[in-house]
Amino acid sequence: MNRTNYQKLLDDIIDVNKSNGRVPRLLLHVCCAPCSSYVLEYLSNYFDITVFYYNPNISPRSEYQNRVAEVQRLIGEMNPVHPISFVAGDYTPEKFYEAVKGLEDEPERGKRCDVCFNLRLNEAARVAQEGGYDYFCTTLTISPLKDAEKLNSIGNEISQIYKVPYLPSDFKKKGGYKRSIELSAEHHLYRQNYCGCVFSKKA
Repeated sequence: MNRTNYQKLLDDIIDVNKSNGRVPRLLLHVCCAPCSSYVLEYLSNYFDITVFYYNPNISPRSEYQNRVAEVQRLIGEMNPVHPISFVAGDYTPEKFYEAVKGLEDEPERGKRCDVCFNLRLNEAARVAQEGGYDYFCTTLTISPLKDAEKLNSIGNEISQIYKVPYLPSDFKKKGGYKRSIELSAEHHLYRQNYCGCVFSKKA
């Protein structure tokens, strides 16, 4: 089975925009500061980015607040080529629990995670549509534990609903994950030891 080279697709989009002299607006869903670090360093060379923090899956609230604060601190410490702004979505854990009802005992990387991805990317696409963004995307593909094929498939399906292009990605490529670890150390970022939800904490 031939897997799609999402990094190549992203490179092609960047090249087209550069040749047209465009700096597109990107709504970037982020999950945490460590995953955001390399992605922001990389994409801010080519996009005007709004970081969108929407993660109703994260538990407890104190963990959510820690991650929000770290993302904001990271943005403030960066020196990007193009602007990076920050928008926080509503913290509505009840929506997550409603969405994954019946899937509580699913293993990590199973159906519950797919539903969670759908929930967060749907909201990102909705906000991107309302804001007139050129693309939306997520930092989640940088994780070695996340399936880039699945995330891109979900993103592309949602893009058809909201009519906002999903920016293809596999940010772990080109040394992206390794660079995120280096940047996390440089910025002394808080690195959590579980994905975010109460179920992943038990795994």
